[in-house]
Amino acid sequence: MQIRTIIAASSLFEGLPSLEIDDIAAIAIEKSYQRGESIFFEGDAAAGFYMVAVGRVKIFKMSPGGKEHILHIFGAGEPFGEVPVFHGRPFPASAEAMEKSVTMYFPRDRFIRLVEKTPSIALNMLGVLSLRLRRFAAQIENLSLKEVPARLADYLLYLSAEQGDVATVELPITKGQLASLLGTIPETLSRIFARMSDDRLIAVNGRRITLLDREGLGDY
Repeated sequence: MQIRTIIAASSLFEGLPSLEIDDIAAIAIEKSYQRGESIFFEGDAAAGFYMVAVGRVKIFKMSPGGKEHILHIFGAGEPFGEVPVFHGRPFPASAEAMEKSVTMYFPRDRFIRLVEKTPSIALNMLGVLSLRLRRFAAQIENLSLKEVPARLADYLLYLSAEQGDVATVELPITKGQLASLLGTIPETLSRIFARMSDDRLIAVNGRRITLLDREGLGDY
């Protein structure tokens, strides 16, 4: 695997000089996981952070009743678990491979030494973390202020933009996982999909969703 190429193309380190990319690649440790395998658990010591090289990873929390709630899903080139590394606290949520995946692991002590030597690395990370904070703020707003149909409409419009402003989006996760991400249950999500189809807002074909009325989805 071309670890250096993946690091250079990631949003976290994009644009850094070649020598700095070399330094970062030198401390990266490749780790592989099977589908459903845990990467870390909530409460584990954060001795380093990760970047997805291949596959997808979900970040989630478990309720006291044992119900899983997905907070985010990360794909190739995206870092995760990096925030606790800088304040020394345990991971606030759990991470699990959603499919056969490969990650790059960056040990906390070695990475901090790199940041101290090369402040531009920290500036790049600040930009990425700021964008992620905005995404989480929007997610909290959706979960607390919007009803489930509006959350689903927003997610479909977000997918369209993420996948190249396409008319037909491909769900990257199962509908059960999507229900967890949106803070609802699969049965409720299925009813909303059916209602949106009846209203001619979308057309559903398995995981392929065609957006028939973007304006209508935006007002849903």
